[in-house]
Amino acid sequence: MTRSLGGTELKRLHRDWRRRTDDRLALLLDGVQNPFNVGAIMRTAAAYSVEQMWLVGAPSPNDTKVNKTALGSQRFITWTTCETTAEAIASIRAAGYRLLGIELAESARPLHELDLHGDVCLALGHEDRGLSKELLADNDGLGYIPQTGRIGSLNVGTAAAIACYEARRAGWSTER
Repeated sequence: MTRSLGGTELKRLHRDWRRRTDDRLALLLDGVQNPFNVGAIMRTAAAYSVEQMWLVGAPSPNDTKVNKTALGSQRFITWTTCETTAEAIASIRAAGYRLLGIELAESARPLHELDLHGDVCLALGHEDRGLSKELLADNDGLGYIPQTGRIGSLNVGTAAAIACYEARRAGWSTER
């Protein structure tokens, strides 16, 4: 009979996957407004070893509403609040990341077709408007998450989770 893993078994399982993970992963939240979305993204970021988050126009990770969904995962993430998107982009590039936007845009390619190897910062935008015009014009690539259903877009927290997983999966697939 199959059973769920216990605490020690989970720690071993996650440690094995961490050992397979060489590339750095970061996130830019470009105008994400809803504190519950920010919290959900922070929890996902902690689960996928996101090293750094940049926040532009987003609620503080210390906000009580953010914590409702982050559930304390903020302590595992380093974040920087920036006044402008330009400031965030400069900081991301100075830290050595390639900047890839996740957006339903004309020049975007399916996320699984983008080169997600190496040090990558994934940018996610406002819940309704998406990425800012500035970020759409200044990035190293745009990707979208293919969908087959009748709903045309995903919640930004869900999109962040899928994008983080896809970035990690791409690294795990590489022969080492």
